[in-house]
Amino acid sequence: MSRVNSGSLLVKGGSVVTSEGIFRADVRIVDGKIVALGKDLSSAGVDEVLDASGLLVFPGLVDEHVHMREPGLEYKDDFTHGTMAAAVGGVTTVIEQPNTLPPVDEPQKLVSKASLLRDKAYVDFALYGVLHDTNTHLMEDLMSVGAVGFKVFLGPTTGNIPPPSEGSLYEILSKSSRLKVTIAFHAEDHQLVSYFTNLVKSSGRLDPQAHEDARPPIAEELAVMKLILMSRRTGGRVHILHMSSREGVELLREALREGVNVTGETCPHYLTFSSDDYPKYGTLIKVNPPIRSNLHREALLKAVNEGVISALGSDHAPHAKEEKLKSVWDAAAGFPNVQTFFPVILDMALRGLIQLTAIPKLASENPAKYFGLWPRKGSVRIGSDGDLVIVDPNGETLVSEEWLQYKHRITPYLNWKLRGEIKYVVLRGHVIVRNGKLVTTEPKGMWIKRDSS
Repeated sequence: MSRVNSGSLLVKGGSVVTSEGIFRADVRIVDGKIVALGKDLSSAGVDEVLDASGLLVFPGLVDEHVHMREPGLEYKDDFTHGTMAAAVGGVTTVIEQPNTLPPVDEPQKLVSKASLLRDKAYVDFALYGVLHDTNTHLMEDLMSVGAVGFKVFLGPTTGNIPPPSEGSLYEILSKSSRLKVTIAFHAEDHQLVSYFTNLVKSSGRLDPQAHEDARPPIAEELAVMKLILMSRRTGGRVHILHMSSREGVELLREALREGVNVTGETCPHYLTFSSDDYPKYGTLIKVNPPIRSNLHREALLKAVNEGVISALGSDHAPHAKEEKLKSVWDAAAGFPNVQTFFPVILDMALRGLIQLTAIPKLASENPAKYFGLWPRKGSVRIGSDGDLVIVDPNGETLVSEEWLQYKHRITPYLNWKLRGEIKYVVLRGHVIVRNGKLVTTEPKGMWIKRDSS
């Protein structure tokens, strides 16, 4: 199957959206790279011209937070369906999480996973390694074979990955400082989560909101506090994923003021849902950390708009339908989100909740920078990969089962009508989505590594 970056494309008449502003420009792509930006570029010798008049041209999204479930959990979803969904949703690069079966905690496992996925990828992909108590000595080896960053789970997760001790955590972050590599964290204190879960369960509660009370803000607050302290002492590069609480955000805000080497991510569902939605959506919105009250949602939105939270990720975490529809204590946490990631935040921008120009920084540029992929990825600039998502701001997206590409088309966003419509998605100069539909007949994605060019 062809992944060769040959041919040329001219995107003409659109308005390019960057973190610096919105400007009218044509974009010329040759052999997979952006070679020219400017008004009224000539179409002479170009293989194809896309008319983007009246449309917005964004850099393809870099989703730093996806669980595609392969290998080992393909009954939930797989890399083919997941990357097809990413493509239709405007995500041209995914950074795949390492808690699959087996977990990616050794160099050969990372290479084997890449070999398994590369012929199934409809978009480009990069890979995390996972760090735990017994493999900190393998950090450099994992990087040498292609890990763009590392994930650390402070509690139990898929694959029976042992959480690191404080000593191992200190070692990880000390090495992070020396190697200049990002360590991404699921930041909830496991002992507090266990304590409150037992407390809430013993009360006999079965309502969906019981999950929120079983994982209260203090669990995130304590974990974030510890990570900030570790980063302050070691200089390690800490990236806190799926931030969910006002308390966590305030700690992050203060750490940034002090110059601590820490950043934060949140996800669209923490900005669009609140605990008021549990009666309607039930376990469909059961995620870890949990969706909380409007007080927390508003604090997160404020942090996004102020730049305190500097990245967005989907936390795409699909499950089989029957796993999501169980009782609150038995239902799986997480839902598929890579396809709705960009449409939801685009809708938020078009309704004035976030700035349109914030989207490239939050969902393309910063994720690419944090994981060593920028400026190849995450930017509309000369020399970058020709990855674009072209949208009609006056159109509308209906999240329907027909539109969704997942193996199990179960999402709390089902039947939502969102402002804005994806018209085209371009991957390294290949038009893979036209008029909102996947048109490529074969996977064109590539495995990418840090500092690739």
